Parts: sequence; C-alpha cells; structure tokens
Amino acid sequence: MTQLPTSIDDTITLLNGQGYICERGLGTVAFLALTLGKPLFLEGEAGVGKTEIAKAIAAALGRRLIRLQCYEGLDAASAIYEWNFAAQMIAIRTAEAAGGADRKALQDELFSQDYLIRRPLLEAMEPHAEGPPVLLIDEVDRTDEPFEAFLLEALSDFQVTIPELGTIRAQEPPIVILTSNRTREVHDALKRRCLYHWVDYPEYEREVEILRARVPECTAALSAEIVAFVQGLRGQDLFKNPGVAETVDWARCLIALDAVSLSPEMVSDTLGAVLKYQDDIAKIAGSEASRILDDARASIASLE
Repeated sequence: MTQLPTSIDDTITLLNGQGYICERGLGTVAFLALTLGKPLFLEGEAGVGKTEIAKAIAAALGRRLIRLQCYEGLDAASAIYEWNFAAQMIAIRTAEAAGGADRKALQDELFSQDYLIRRPLLEAMEPHAEGPPVLLIDEVDRTDEPFEAFLLEALSDFQVTIPELGTIRAQEPPIVILTSNRTREVHDALKRRCLYHWVDYPEYEREVEILRARVPECTAALSAEIVAFVQGLRGQDLFKNPGVAETVDWARCLIALDAVSLSPEMVSDTLGAVLKYQDDIAKIAGSEASRILDDARASIASLE
C-alpha cells in the first residue's frame, strides 16, 4: 500500500504515474481531499476524466476501487445491501424437511452475515487489508433527491444501518469521489460536505500530453492533428461535444487503421469514434470536416 502524497506536486506526480495528466487546480483539490479525508465532488461534461481520476488514485495508492453507478430510481437499500433470498428459502425448506427447527435460531441464522449480499456503500465501510478503499459514486446527478439526502447522512457519519444487524460504522473512512455530468443540479447540502472542482476540457498542450500518455504508439504529428481537430469540433454547434475519452478512442482507431496523418476521407470514415449522434456526424462529414482539418493544421503551424 502506497502512502498518501504529502504535497500537491507529489499528488500530480502520483497521478501522472498512472497516465492521468491533470492541471494544478485538480491536483490541489485531490491532495486536499486525501489529506483532510473529505469527499471530492467533480463536475463537468461527460468524457473529461472525472471517473478516471478515481481509478488513477486507487491504482496509485494500491487501494480497492468500489464503484456505485447511479441511475434514476436508485434507493438506499440497493446501494447498501440486500438479502440472498434464494439461499434463505433453501435454508428454510431444509429446516422444514429436517423437522423440529428452532424458529428463533433459524431466524437469527437467516439474517446473519452468511446471507448478506454487500453492495458498494456497505463494502466501502468495511475494513480492507490494503487500507480504506476508493469509493466512486459515479453520475450522482442521475439519482433523485431522497437518495441525495441519504448520501448526505452516510457521508457525514460514514455509517450505514441494516435493521436486522444494526449500525455499521467505517473504522477508517473510505476515499470518496463523487462525479456529476450536470444533467441536473445537485443539492447544495451535499456539495457542502465535499471539496468541489469543475473539470473542464483541457487546453491544447495538455490534451496532447494526455493523448501521448494514453496512446504512446501515436506519433507526435498525428497526436497534434487529432487534438487540434477535436478541439475544432468543440467549437461547432454540436448536440454533444467530444470529450477526452473520445479523443483517446479516436486515436486508437486511427492507429488500428495504420493512419500516419489525417485526411478528409479518413476523418469522415471514422467520425463515429469521436461523435455519437447521427445529426452531429451528418453536420461534420464532407466539406465541413475538410474545413475543420484545414483550420486545425493552420493552428498547429501557428504554434510551431
């Protein structure tokens, strides 16, 4: 188990070692969250690297990553635990077949740890040999207000209650990272429990650095063209702008096609790797792709 970083620079270096290239603002808030033991709330467009930082921190520190993927209708019970009803029914029928079962003893056995299915929040509260895990509460904006209120209590005390077993409190609080794509506003009370950071699209140089770290087989020239083109796409009136994840995916697709540079034909053929809506693809394909590519190359030339 790796010790927690002792400075902002150590935090940035730790993340860089996992291929996560971040700016100093994000490195600062990550360091403070680790040092102070406070949850980290990351908000931003989809695909800018919010989820990846949780993975990078877990890998860098040698901790287990526990992910709670949020969705509409998620409730507290689904996030904490459920009972293994199938195994409980088998135990009941076995006891009935044997005859003379002690009803109280059977009930105590059925609602014991042996029949408990642990969900992410309960798993995160329990001890782990490698140290407190990283709990990723992903896309919390997809849930509703009752679940937010439950999270507020759980993250305040780092404890959960199972009626049949009682209250379970974390001996050491997990490292908590919440993400939001801002499909709706998350309540201020939950944000106040956390350190907050808006994760924006990276600047050109940083995105090239990210791409080279994630796809080292991509040449410097091709990386520059890819990033300049994607950043040109973000300046268009699209339904969904491509994130850094799409930049990386597109580069891998181009490498698989043995591309050494972009061409209008190559761009049009592979737009599905970087744009995810047909209306956006139809808008960019053809002459518009050629124009953006020309602008991208002019932008690169101006930086040289």
